[in-house]
Amino acid sequence: MSAKPVVKGIYVSAWSSVGSKFEQLIELVEQTDLNAMVIDVKNDSGQVTYPSTVPLVNEIGANSHVIIQDMKAKLQRLKQKHIYTIARLVVFKDPYLSKKKSMYAMKNRDGSVWKDAKGVAWVDPYKTDVWDYNIQIANEVASLGFDEIQFDYVRFPENGQKVDREVLFDNPKKLSKAEDIASFLHRAKEQIGNKAYISADVFGLTTSLPNDMGIGQDWAMISKEVHFISPMLYPSHYTSGIYGIKSPDLQPYAVIHQAVNDAKWKNHQLARSTSQVAQIRPWYQDFTATWVKPHKKYGVIDVKEQIKAAKEQGIEQFLLWNPSSTYSYR
Repeated sequence: MSAKPVVKGIYVSAWSSVGSKFEQLIELVEQTDLNAMVIDVKNDSGQVTYPSTVPLVNEIGANSHVIIQDMKAKLQRLKQKHIYTIARLVVFKDPYLSKKKSMYAMKNRDGSVWKDAKGVAWVDPYKTDVWDYNIQIANEVASLGFDEIQFDYVRFPENGQKVDREVLFDNPKKLSKAEDIASFLHRAKEQIGNKAYISADVFGLTTSLPNDMGIGQDWAMISKEVHFISPMLYPSHYTSGIYGIKSPDLQPYAVIHQAVNDAKWKNHQLARSTSQVAQIRPWYQDFTATWVKPHKKYGVIDVKEQIKAAKEQGIEQFLLWNPSSTYSYR
């Protein structure tokens, strides 16, 4: 692995990784201070985006809708352009695996497949076969040439107390949710070894709350297991009153400033007891949250306000999120 880079990246959906859209995004990176791309390798529906040879992927047909046919060549091209590549791998939100192999799905107490409020099935994060499936994919894309593997949805579903009442987890070791998530990341890092860096996406509030939010995301426990930790600090995702801010979406600088301050404090505390502390690399909002009331139209000024709020505290790395990979950043 090369020296840890100061990453300034954008999310590139699988559909945006092909054709003219991809060329536009390469141009954006080359014409700005951006230097990295986060590319989907296994998406929110459980579909693998490239031609995988992982046995279970092929058995269940998770690669039946391949979007990026030439992943290895694409990565080589990005490497030639000195663009750092991050594989986004959605882990436990996996409706496809849940459907094809219901033995791996989260189950209601009556044995039926549990679904979240949006009707999406998840796999049981306690099942180590599910860990191994995702780690096999991670290993494969590391071998294809990705510099880093980023685990997303590396958590239990939201509304933890409600979920716990409804679901019968397969948890013979009686691990807490936070112990389980940390154990998965530990195994992933161990098995991927020096092939690639490891990172994890976490809820924004993990920077500021003292617990795992009922989803298994304990900041300190995760920070000890990965090279980079990426809290999703989208102002639109915070509720009114957080950090004393009435309308968080309208005040991107204030939200990021406090969230990053809290994240740095947690890492500082952690560094007293271990040398294994992840670098902080936040996700910022480069999209307009029309569903939030009140909200604002986000543009380059709002994006740069977020970057500035963290940079003033020594955090220069960042990732920009836009679900359709259409960026205002210049």
